[in-house]
Amino acid sequence: MLTTLAGLLERLTPSTVAAEETFTDRADVRLYPAEEAAIARAVPKRRREFATVRSCARTALTRIGVAPAPIVPGHRGAPAWPAGVVGSMTHCAGYRACAVALAHDVITIGVDAEPAQRLPDGVLDVISLPAERAALAALAQQAPGIAWDRMLFSAKEAVYKAWFPLMRAPLDFSEATVDFDPVGRTFTARLLVPGPATPAGQLTEFSGRWLQARGLVLSAIVVPAPSVVAA
Repeated sequence: MLTTLAGLLERLTPSTVAAEETFTDRADVRLYPAEEAAIARAVPKRRREFATVRSCARTALTRIGVAPAPIVPGHRGAPAWPAGVVGSMTHCAGYRACAVALAHDVITIGVDAEPAQRLPDGVLDVISLPAERAALAALAQQAPGIAWDRMLFSAKEAVYKAWFPLMRAPLDFSEATVDFDPVGRTFTARLLVPGPATPAGQLTEFSGRWLQARGLVLSAIVVPAPSVVAA
């Protein structure tokens, strides 16, 4: 069994999503030949990350009734999920996680985890807009214990991961603006470019949830399918 961070990612995702996470890498993960080929030249650290997060993914897939299958990096490194499945992976120092759902329940998922540390000098200016930096300064006064600059980075990574499977095109940091609710621990990412067309209509924003715990910041976006919203 994986050593799970009990309930951390689950707190950010609805019951239609299966999440699996771990603090430690596994040395005994057996990869499929296609996965082995994808990391044939990878250094040991990258191999451990790759294998462990796929172990998480296979466990999560079984929870939604899908047999384990190869999960090979596709265009721009995005994981190629089995037919009828949507999902997202994340890994950072000391943490690996995956969230998956059936496509008839969820349109897209984006999850991201980062160390709860300040961004390196100069990075915030690259990943944020002036209004976002002003908002972060206010948030730092309101909730000083949160690594808000890193949280913004994590939220924008989650936005990208939710966006990319729908658009198959990059999204620049400057093409979405994120607003945080520090009390409800939610965020809204408003798209500054035309959004993807989905069964729920054209998306103009993504809504997500965030959490800081155990030395990590996490962000998660789950866009429910229209049938789930109606129910």
